[in-house]
Amino acid sequence: MVRSSYLKSRVLPLLVVISALIAIALLAVWGWWRQSLPSLEGSIVTGQLLEPALIHRDKQGVVIIQSDDRNSSAFALGFLHAQERFFQMDLLRRSSAGELSELVGAAALKKDKKVRRHQFRKRAERNIAAMPEDQRQLLNHYVQGVNFGLQYLNAKPWEYLLLGQEPRPWNAADSLLATFSMYLTLQSEEGKFERRDTALADLLPQDLYAFFFPAGGIWDAPLIGEAESLDNIPETPISSLLDTSDPITYQAMQSDDKVYGSNNWVVGGALTEHGGAILANDMHLGLAVPNIWFRAGWNIPGTERSIRGVTLPGGPIVVAGSNGAVAWGFTNTGADWGDLIPLELNSDGTQYLTPDGWRDLSIEQETIKVKGAKDETIAVEKTVWGPVIGKDHRGTPLAYRWVAHDISGGNMNLLRMESITSASEALDLGPDIGIPHQNFVVGDKEGNIGWTIAGPIPKRIGFDGSRSVSWAGGAIYWNGYLTKEEQPRIYNPDNHRLWSANARILSGDWLTIMGDHGYALGARQQQIRDSLLARQQFNERALLDIQLDDRAIFFQRWQQHLSELLHDREGYKEAYQLVRDWGGHASTNSVGYRIIRNYRLKFMELSTAPILTFMRKTQPNFSFGQLKRQFEYPIWALAQEEPQHLLNPDFESWTALKLSALNQVLDKMSIGGLPLLEQTWGEQNTASIRHPLAKAVSAIDWFTAMPKDQLSGDTHMPRIQSPNHGASERMVISPGREEQGIFHMATGQSSHPLSPFFDKGHEDWVEGNPSPFIEGESRYLLRLQ
Repeated sequence: MVRSSYLKSRVLPLLVVISALIAIALLAVWGWWRQSLPSLEGSIVTGQLLEPALIHRDKQGVVIIQSDDRNSSAFALGFLHAQERFFQMDLLRRSSAGELSELVGAAALKKDKKVRRHQFRKRAERNIAAMPEDQRQLLNHYVQGVNFGLQYLNAKPWEYLLLGQEPRPWNAADSLLATFSMYLTLQSEEGKFERRDTALADLLPQDLYAFFFPAGGIWDAPLIGEAESLDNIPETPISSLLDTSDPITYQAMQSDDKVYGSNNWVVGGALTEHGGAILANDMHLGLAVPNIWFRAGWNIPGTERSIRGVTLPGGPIVVAGSNGAVAWGFTNTGADWGDLIPLELNSDGTQYLTPDGWRDLSIEQETIKVKGAKDETIAVEKTVWGPVIGKDHRGTPLAYRWVAHDISGGNMNLLRMESITSASEALDLGPDIGIPHQNFVVGDKEGNIGWTIAGPIPKRIGFDGSRSVSWAGGAIYWNGYLTKEEQPRIYNPDNHRLWSANARILSGDWLTIMGDHGYALGARQQQIRDSLLARQQFNERALLDIQLDDRAIFFQRWQQHLSELLHDREGYKEAYQLVRDWGGHASTNSVGYRIIRNYRLKFMELSTAPILTFMRKTQPNFSFGQLKRQFEYPIWALAQEEPQHLLNPDFESWTALKLSALNQVLDKMSIGGLPLLEQTWGEQNTASIRHPLAKAVSAIDWFTAMPKDQLSGDTHMPRIQSPNHGASERMVISPGREEQGIFHMATGQSSHPLSPFFDKGHEDWVEGNPSPFIEGESRYLLRLQ
């Protein structure tokens, strides 16, 4: 008894001491963490500015910079990017340079080895040297601002403490590496579409290839031309691809329209009350903490105008927005900007054939630093056309001729948008903009609108780029790039409307020039087009309504198909009622939409599995990738016509295959334990917007992840949305009337969880509230001088 009392008398003080120590430790961490917060107010003497720069922030952290000197505002933007987003910038440059392993360790080594073949850091340094002096000077001021902003933090960004690393200073080449990182996001560094398509066309019987991999169909909604026609049901039986002993290979299908792309459209002055154009743009990218974009603007010296929009941390440019006279936005083209070249090698594989005879393969060594391990050295094989990036389906080495490798593929000419004052001037700029090729949609204050390609378009001689062919004979090559006079463009169309959504835009000769590298199915683009054609008058809210359109028009025929399959079918009464009463939207409360959408993907998987099995005999890792984007046409024909000779041999009938697809969907929905009535689309489509480091340290989610909101919308409609992919921003702008504009952005301006701006605005993005495009009343003022 005495012993027990003694222990109790000691335990309580011990617990108090432990609690106090924990509290002190937490306060110390909290205090350290606050040291890495950005400076918001006051005056800072930099000793590097020709003119002062005033940085205004509103309550949401949206920035407007004021200075009489453009280089000074570039310095100020660099300062802001470093203070708010340096770790994000670091990931961008390292991703395209093949230097992630130095920061995070061997987990990134495989990726680094693939990317390092392109030697983007060396290319960035070359491109910087070729820049006009005024651009290079502005970029240098931006770089100085970045490094000053990083040094001015009282503690390094918190991510580096977790990684046990020190942040490396920024340099000019790093800013171009940020641009190259977007090439790696929006285009393939290995020409995957062409590799897969060439293999399929070579190995599959011609009629099966034409049927399963069409160029397009009834969902097309191009700006010029009509929908593509489709091939009939092929005669070759699907069983001819398989040996009787072959087990069928299945690979779960993600949405065939989950693309890194975007929507944009513009209406001309004839359709607006004020006579000016109105532009809408929402760029679809992976969603993470922080957002890829940073909202900022600055006055344009020598004018009464300001430029506003989204900047990519790492560069001194407004990527998309308005300069007060012209508004512009981008969507990824889906066209073909690189060619794979099968190499003809000599007997020992050291030389390859060119139009000028045999040449030695050039080999350069690249050293990759790896955190916590020895350096890795790789040999980069190079040809006169580009690096060797792998082998085709027959084992032939492939060189890659890619626009991203050329000086014209990476530059800062988008800066010129600051001085552009008309839509026609903006279109002229298109071929000179060195970015991953985009549908460049513009509208000006006077009501003019236009479309062209932003990015250099190669002149292909002797071939159309659709297949991997040898260039050794000299008749096939690139002959430079199209001039602005040769570049495809549309200016002030008769219907006063332009639209793009990653699907095919053009037909005929222009389509041949642009090629195909995996256009999206046109359903989303068609829904946008039809919504635009349904109205004769527009304001900003009308265009936002189209951006938020989650009507499942594309799925209407699948809903009818599944309803007919389940009507009066024993054991499916509940599923039938949910499908019948689906509501016609990808809304968070619809169970029927979730069933229909997932049934279609599972039907796609089961019906195309014999082709996947056949291709994996030659290429064990083969997957359809972007080739599945037009699968809607063959699978719909199979679902309706049920040709017995195209039935997957694992099933005795098409009805059995369809019911198996549905049963697999329903079984998966039951795993969580919720009754079917509660298995809504929102339960599946729940936001998972996380910090990149949370994948390695899940506890980071506790203080950085955005709320797990259920999200309306999906991929085959304007409101494209998945848990971690979708509209990285939405904006609607009429140039010169920016105060009427609308803007949404996932997450917030700052990457620091203790910042007052960390998640400000995110709720408007989730709910679709029409929040303002321009900055609000200034709450914080910081003077750099």
